[in-house]
Amino acid sequence: MFNSLSGIITGKFPQKLYIDTHGIEWDVTCPDSALENLPDVGCEGRVYVWMQHTDNLMNLYGFASDRDRSLFFDLLKVDGIGPKGAVKIMNNITTDQMVAILENGDLGLLEKVPGVGKKTAAKMLLQLKGKLTLESNNSTGSKKTASPYADVISALVDMGYDKSKAADAIEKIVGQLSADETFAKSGQSQKEDLIFRRAIVELAN
Repeated sequence: MFNSLSGIITGKFPQKLYIDTHGIEWDVTCPDSALENLPDVGCEGRVYVWMQHTDNLMNLYGFASDRDRSLFFDLLKVDGIGPKGAVKIMNNITTDQMVAILENGDLGLLEKVPGVGKKTAAKMLLQLKGKLTLESNNSTGSKKTASPYADVISALVDMGYDKSKAADAIEKIVGQLSADETFAKSGQSQKEDLIFRRAIVELAN
């Protein structure tokens, strides 16, 4: 499976990018917001890609960063949003802007995003708020440090818990257990099991 394409960008058009990799020119569908962040025509660039392959068609979708592609994948999880719809939504809004809207639960602002609308906005908040697979940047633009208990957070999110609340609960529990010598000597899987069980109790309160 392709992860990215590197080569000379030979064309930029609305929702379309051409990139030449050693004599093979690829036709890539890209959100307009991604095109703005890719190098100019004639320059060397890298585009992160995802291939849609069905019995009737084969499309290559491209993004300026792996983070943008992760948002695209998240949008595909929403009922009624396909690849073309996700690209349309991402056309006029950056990934950081979309992450902020979703995590803040701003339904009114989300409804104003081109390609969304009231029904889709409600579905997006229901299915994505607190459940995005990409990490939001902090105010300085640097990425958050990944939690050593990310798998526990993921398991709780799969059970329907809010991602930020699950992360806060785990941080609290780890702080409580930090002085426990038995916990400190336990293996990672044992620690995760204990934290997971305590987190369920914490989130239920």
